[in-house]
Amino acid sequence: MAARVVDASYIAASASSAQAFKTATLLKSLSVNSLITGELGVGKKSLAHYILPDAPILDASNFKELLVALDSVSEIVITNLENSPNINKIFDIVTSKNIRVIATAKSSYYNEVIDKLFSIKFDIPPLSQRLEDVQLLIKKFVKEASELFYTKEEFNMKHFQPDLSQNSNSLRRQVMISYLLQDIKDSELMDILENYLVDKLGSNSDYKNFLYLYEVPLIKAGLQRFKSQLQLSDKLGLNRNTLRKKISDNADYL
Repeated sequence: MAARVVDASYIAASASSAQAFKTATLLKSLSVNSLITGELGVGKKSLAHYILPDAPILDASNFKELLVALDSVSEIVITNLENSPNINKIFDIVTSKNIRVIATAKSSYYNEVIDKLFSIKFDIPPLSQRLEDVQLLIKKFVKEASELFYTKEEFNMKHFQPDLSQNSNSLRRQVMISYLLQDIKDSELMDILENYLVDKLGSNSDYKNFLYLYEVPLIKAGLQRFKSQLQLSDKLGLNRNTLRKKISDNADYL
């Protein structure tokens, strides 16, 4: 299936995201209210904007601002509906003024008003269930990074493990950081560590407390490259028992 790009953060390559896109396309031609649910970063806001491209977008937690907007619009996108302090008031205004609403909320959100307010409800699965989308999103974020940092669009995917903990949000951040760091110089890496440590130092055991910042990436990189503790201990010039102890001491990070 060819990828369908709705906007900068929603790609419909997988079957489930393509179905969500199909539903959103149908909703563009229907004058009904709809609720889009899903985890953070799955593309809910993107699809809502796709359905109502000219409507204002307001977060439900900004309740006063939302009420002001509802007084002068015929259609609106309301994000994070679960954060609304008074969903009943929204319902009353929307129904009395006949305002069309496309809203977003987390998957687990439910309120008795929901069924009254929204004729159509659909859920967007997390990226962990839409792996076809992940690869295309990585390419999109790499392109974005190359434009941002004025470099060639190249990215080493050999050891890249996508962070999907917050779906596209965490993936985008990870790609940006990985892209920037792939050609980092020693001096730049030391500057990063210096900036990280400058406000954290202060006890008489700081050397021991922060040694993991060096040891953990060294051990992880070594195990990736040499595949065994035996080979790694030889390459690092460490006794195998010493390496095992370091691995045990840093178990929380490995």
